[in-house]
Amino acid sequence: MWLAAAAPSLARRLLFLGPPPPPLLLLLFSRSSRRRRRLHSLGLAAMPEKRPFERLPADVSPINYSLCLKPDLLDFTFEGKLEAAAQVRQATNQIVMNCADIDIITASYAPEGDEEIHATGFNYQNEDEKVTLSFPSTLQTGTGTLKIDFVGELNDKMKGFYRSKYTTPSGEVRYAAVTQFEATDARRAFPCWDEPAIKATFDISLVVPKDRVALSNMNVIDRKPYPDDENLVEVKFARTPVMSTYLVAFVVGEYDFVETRSKDGVCVRVYTPVGKAEQGKFALEVAAKTLPFYKDYFNVPYPLPKIDLIAIADFAAGAMENWGLVTYRETALLIDPKNSCSSSRQWVALVVGHELAHQWFGNLVTMEWWTHLWLNEGFASWIEYLCVDHCFPEYDIWTQFVSADYTRAQELDALDNSHPIEVSVGHPSEVDEIFDAISYSKGASVIRMLHDYIGDKDFKKGMNMYLTKFQQKNAATEDLWESLENASGKPIAAVMNTWTKQMGFPLIYVEAEQVEDDRLLRLSQKKFCAGGSYVGEDCPQWMVPITISTSEDPNQAKLKILMDKPEMNVVLKNVKPDQWVKLNLGTVGFYRTQYSSAMLESLLPGIRDLSLPPVDRLGLQNDLFSLARAGIISTVEVLKVMEAFVNEPNYTVWSDLSCNLGILSTLLSHTDFYEEIQEFVKDVFSPIGERLGWDPKPGEGHLDALLRGLVLGKLGKAGHKATLEEARRRFKDHVEGKQILSADLRSPVYLTVLKHGDGTTLDIMLKLHKQADMQEEKNRIERVLGATLLPDLIQKVLTFALSEEVRPQDTVSVIGGVAGGSKHGRKAAWKFIKDNWEELYNRYQGGFLISRLIKLSVEGFAVDKMAGEVKAFFESHPAPSAERTIQQCCENILLNAAWLKRDAESIHQYLLQRKASPPTV
Repeated sequence: MWLAAAAPSLARRLLFLGPPPPPLLLLLFSRSSRRRRRLHSLGLAAMPEKRPFERLPADVSPINYSLCLKPDLLDFTFEGKLEAAAQVRQATNQIVMNCADIDIITASYAPEGDEEIHATGFNYQNEDEKVTLSFPSTLQTGTGTLKIDFVGELNDKMKGFYRSKYTTPSGEVRYAAVTQFEATDARRAFPCWDEPAIKATFDISLVVPKDRVALSNMNVIDRKPYPDDENLVEVKFARTPVMSTYLVAFVVGEYDFVETRSKDGVCVRVYTPVGKAEQGKFALEVAAKTLPFYKDYFNVPYPLPKIDLIAIADFAAGAMENWGLVTYRETALLIDPKNSCSSSRQWVALVVGHELAHQWFGNLVTMEWWTHLWLNEGFASWIEYLCVDHCFPEYDIWTQFVSADYTRAQELDALDNSHPIEVSVGHPSEVDEIFDAISYSKGASVIRMLHDYIGDKDFKKGMNMYLTKFQQKNAATEDLWESLENASGKPIAAVMNTWTKQMGFPLIYVEAEQVEDDRLLRLSQKKFCAGGSYVGEDCPQWMVPITISTSEDPNQAKLKILMDKPEMNVVLKNVKPDQWVKLNLGTVGFYRTQYSSAMLESLLPGIRDLSLPPVDRLGLQNDLFSLARAGIISTVEVLKVMEAFVNEPNYTVWSDLSCNLGILSTLLSHTDFYEEIQEFVKDVFSPIGERLGWDPKPGEGHLDALLRGLVLGKLGKAGHKATLEEARRRFKDHVEGKQILSADLRSPVYLTVLKHGDGTTLDIMLKLHKQADMQEEKNRIERVLGATLLPDLIQKVLTFALSEEVRPQDTVSVIGGVAGGSKHGRKAAWKFIKDNWEELYNRYQGGFLISRLIKLSVEGFAVDKMAGEVKAFFESHPAPSAERTIQQCCENILLNAAWLKRDAESIHQYLLQRKASPPTV
């Protein structure tokens, strides 16, 4: 599954001048202790007790499900008939299955060659989403057929078997019936053994209106009139391979499609809304290239005869990897050549790459239990980049990985309320909690580090061994380590257990000494904490693959070592005194680096003259920013380093800088010198803005388009006069139809005119939203509406968020945009959430969208008492699937407050002094 893109989280990443003197260490220690006392006083230091939970008994298990479903697209109900070939492994008089929001009408069990035994009772355990079928006599060991007739509701909660609203080309509102079963929602569509390890084959039939498209995991093998109603047809699909319930899917609706065959002969189709087949061509091209790439990489053929990719109007996640029928949000699949921006194309390519990787890694070999979810998601989140790099080398996608995944994971993982990659999961309500940046982005980052440590050749060999050994079965994390260890001969399990079984990551402190012609490095590691120093009995240790480069060849590792102890000395041979030394070439190792002042001083010119590679410039700046946020160094030093990026040409480096300045701006919105930091932003971004201009130049590519949008948006938001004037002029021409804005310029222009506009501007934006035929354009507008500054307009945007105009999954980004837009917006969004909590919680039924909503809305606060207020609200309004997110948000609020108290005055003085005597560039 791919979670929909979130706004960059507030906890993000500048300069240490020498090892901290003892008083500073004591100060950090006492700060950290005080923070922990505050966490304890708020009850934030530890997660609450887990709910008791038992997995299904192993006495009866399925061999094959024969399932027929008949959805009613007007009454929003469905009828179902299940005939499951089952094996009784241990004599019993009851069968326990998963079942939620379903009414069983009749149930019976017929042992092979014997009479049918009718169930005499159905005991629903709603809390645990189980049903116990009781039988009047004992079911003996052996095989038999379990028959269940049942009815259910096509809900509007975007999970299970649900309804999705769409508008036909003629303007009529209709509904499709679609599925989303991961993690534990197949049980809302049919009674089943809904655990990933309980695999079976599936024979699926759908009874649907004859003018509708019906799809499932496999190809259609029969389509015939339904005897009871001439308007219906029964569509039968081929038998699936052995698979888990969460990967079953069916869709009934109106769609067009485009198709091709991959060079391996697999039929690939992309299903789009009616009349929009053209918009499926980009995804089709990516999918057709991707399938053979994975077949070659894994050396295992794609095991089904077809793969369908389909755009679903109402969809909570970004996409879902159902075997043979992958479902997507419209914005994660559809690309309009004229109206889609470059970042949308890139997102579609990544999401397609991610979901198709799961066809092997997740579907063919499945995690044994949700504890190993990270294995599915971390791996797919890593290899999607490998795949996009193969299809679109011009995207420089691996540099973008560092900004999009690696740093995002480090922000979250530095918190006291993070969790290990592998987290013990029991009750279904706990599963949604771990669809987060740790499972996805940290998982991807440690696999990237592992791939680099092993080398591509042995990594591929190990992957093939793993997939071959466990195909159509289930596996745990240890099974993957064993295969990779056998392939590489390296201590993979020992190394990786330090990364997956304990939370957090190390800060590597390094100082250097010139000894004749060599450089002696002293390295030490300790846990990096967002609040400063680690305070605890035993500091965790990691086995850290470390690469070291020098200015002699910045793109090549001079030395690779495995740091398996708290401290070590390393000698670099033949390094001249004037050469710099840098750790973590390519920002691949999952750690932060703190240099001695002399080492750092020698590295900084490499930012200005670009001799440091882009990904290393990014990593250096990012580490420094996070050290400042943690109170280990001064934020003012960070601002000085940011000014060294004046010649920076790389999009991703700017993206990361922009993100960090955004975090600082949000923090300083709590002060009375917010305008001064905007002046700083304008000074930093103006030179690159002038170089780029507004219009593409001949020979420009994908990354130039992304950079232009980023820079103009940053300048416009900060109120840069020339940018604001040009944005208003172009917006007026766009609205009047004189000169339509290119897709890449729409977001920055919309943001700029809204932030500095009035009620008329907002009304025009809402009108554009209503007129937009493409979901991408609607989303683009929704995401910037929160930029408006006037209190009555902010209320109008919040009301709009819950209106029929906004798809349920997109309400989150509208409210989140308001919270991130301004200080007033933050307060208004929080009040709005509290006032409308019941409706919002009911809408998302505790899925991961509720966590996203909470995170986007409250994380920007920077006053201690707000952490208490947030905690108190959720104590009286429980959100079980978001408990960990709430803890993390409260911790971040306390960290922001501490940061502000610590550095606000020195930042203010620096900005005033800078204004008095501007730096020469």
